[in-house]
Amino acid sequence: MNRLAGMTSPYLLQHADNPVDWWPWGPEAFEEAKRRDVPVLLSVGYSACHWCHVMARESFEDEETAALLNEHFVSVKVDREERPDVDAVYMEAVQAATGHGGWPMTVFLTPDAEPFYFGTYFPPRPRHGMPSFRQVLEGVRAAWAERREEVGEVAGGIARDLAARSLAYGAPRPPGADDLHAALMGLTRDFDAVHGGFGGAPKFPPSMVLEFLLRHHARTGSEAASQMVRATCEAMARGGIYDQLGGGFARYAVDATWTVPHFEKMLYDNALLTRVYAHLWRATGSGLARRVALETAEFLLREMRTEQGGFASALDADSDDESGGHAEGAYYVWTPAQLRHALGEADAAFAAGYFGVTEEGTFERGASVLQLPDGEPPSDAARLASVRQRLLAARERRPRPGRDDKVVAAWNGLAIAALAETGAYFDRPDLVAAATAAADLLVRVHLDDRGRLARTSLAGSTGSHAGVLEDYADVAEGFLALSAVTGEGAWVELAGLLLDTVLRRFADADGALYDTADDAEALIRRPQDPTDNAAPSGWTAAAGALLSYAALTGSDRHREAAERALGVVTALGPRAPRYVGWGLAVAEALLDGPREVAVVGPDGDPATLALHRAALLGTAPGAVVAVGPPGSGEVPLVEGRPLADGRPAAYVCRHFTCEAPTSDAEALADNLGALTALAVP
Repeated sequence: MNRLAGMTSPYLLQHADNPVDWWPWGPEAFEEAKRRDVPVLLSVGYSACHWCHVMARESFEDEETAALLNEHFVSVKVDREERPDVDAVYMEAVQAATGHGGWPMTVFLTPDAEPFYFGTYFPPRPRHGMPSFRQVLEGVRAAWAERREEVGEVAGGIARDLAARSLAYGAPRPPGADDLHAALMGLTRDFDAVHGGFGGAPKFPPSMVLEFLLRHHARTGSEAASQMVRATCEAMARGGIYDQLGGGFARYAVDATWTVPHFEKMLYDNALLTRVYAHLWRATGSGLARRVALETAEFLLREMRTEQGGFASALDADSDDESGGHAEGAYYVWTPAQLRHALGEADAAFAAGYFGVTEEGTFERGASVLQLPDGEPPSDAARLASVRQRLLAARERRPRPGRDDKVVAAWNGLAIAALAETGAYFDRPDLVAAATAAADLLVRVHLDDRGRLARTSLAGSTGSHAGVLEDYADVAEGFLALSAVTGEGAWVELAGLLLDTVLRRFADADGALYDTADDAEALIRRPQDPTDNAAPSGWTAAAGALLSYAALTGSDRHREAAERALGVVTALGPRAPRYVGWGLAVAEALLDGPREVAVVGPDGDPATLALHRAALLGTAPGAVVAVGPPGSGEVPLVEGRPLADGRPAAYVCRHFTCEAPTSDAEALADNLGALTALAVP
């Protein structure tokens, strides 16, 4: 009996019709394994994962393979986006045993949930040195039946090793200027000066590292930091990883040149990159950065927004192609013949030259991923706009990739921050409204009256899984950014509720943070990871939100918690800066203050609006902004601050010292490192 039909995860529902007798993760599955005296197959993936779909078609939809699984195993399917804690614990075991990891993740467990055999994708037939999945199943079945004592010893040893692991990093002091400079030097060594980004293929968007470099440049004036950001952002925006027609970024590039992406589009990448490009525009005035920030924000509203006002998790890499098959990238790639069909001969030749479409192709079967290889805009902008519009309309007629509609709290928090700021920078109230609607959804559906978050929801129904540290941290970050833009103090209050839960349930006495709450389901190890993955680690995201909240409220408790949490960045930053980028960005804010900017003036007054805009466009690392009318008590930073000679005024404080208030927006912009031409129209 397959038990996935009633689940709220779209990924699990994709497997509800498999002949495999799937169980969701839970004590019932392990009790069944004990009752039958069989091992557990744990299969972990996510809905936009290309190789997860491949393994499903090859093995989990195969009747003979399913019969083998059903007879000799209890099969458990997990959506890693819904249960990041389960994914993290067993991925750590996979990486320790095999030296690599990825999805689909395939792990065999004892009925006590202890792992003893590991892998990722297994093909239906042996190839490239890999055994077939059925060979693996037969081998595990035989080992369980004939060498049970050995299996138990291996599993117990692995479980003990995982449980005994701890993070020891000396005195928990926050990073200083020398530590951040050492991190910059490490990034300089890894920087790809030819193609942008860091390291080689596959190449992922380094969103958190770019935020650190922007802040480091703002604090120190480092030209090296600025150049790495500008080169990387331009290379990604001109590459195939960026959707040149519809906006938005794919998850990563399979090559070092950003040409061919792995085509799934994830909410977290696009939220983070919207914010990066908006911040790059704020720092440089780059027209390319402005275009990409707005196009990516518009992509989020057009293709990722759910009916309830939240944002869906992902778009699949795969879709149906012209032959009726199912192929990766089919929705996005073009052949010269397809261009001619959509545009006619003359405009097809123009489009092929501009977007780099060739007869040989840059992808598979003679198709090309659209990119901007020449780097120069054409002289005929109207023609380009017409071509893009017609190609996008033709693409809309293709079968669309599937969408995972579940709303993940953490990733919606990232989207709220990005859309609120981008809307404010570019005078797009529709983006701010979308951020507010998503925040309202999180409060209505995900947050309970105890200050506890649910990890996911689907179609407005709350999921059953508890929020993890990144949910609390990223939602708090989103709420604080939204308050800075709207002036609504309720978002600061709600952020404080979430951060109090972090300190009460996720922190230890030394300031270290765990990924799960102290009352969460007990796994074989309580997950704890301060390093960034595709999104900021929960640990450093919490440090950033704690620091901002402390600056807005004057709370010593929250500032001290942020400083303690940043101790791990002191240990990791100089040695592995690519993997702790957001922690380094937060450390830049701490070193700079962060600046606390209170704007006081009547709502809607042009002078108030000018000061508020200048404050938001300041590049001072991690500066917090609060705005309100005289006498407002919504945000403590504004409370008790009067007008200056009867005029709206801005107060700038840091390191427990405040400057004289100013009513001059240009002077405020200059003080906060804003580009006057942007901040003071």
